[in-house]
Amino acid sequence: MPKHPDVTVRLAGEEGNAFSILGRVSEALKRAGYKESAQKYIEDATSGDYNNLLRASMEYVNVE
Repeated sequence: MPKHPDVTVRLAGEEGNAFSILGRVSEALKRAGYKESAQKYIEDATSGDYNNLLRASMEYVNVE
């Protein structure tokens, strides 16, 4: 269960584009009113490789 199950982000077609994924998830969190979580997400998602980015994204929001 993600930290913010009320936020869903569609990532289909974004395979390999880390910057796009990072932007989509962080913007969705901000739009939903989770500005502090968006900043924490960016820190978590950028602390490792591409697989870490995907894992962090799924930890914070529903990913489609």
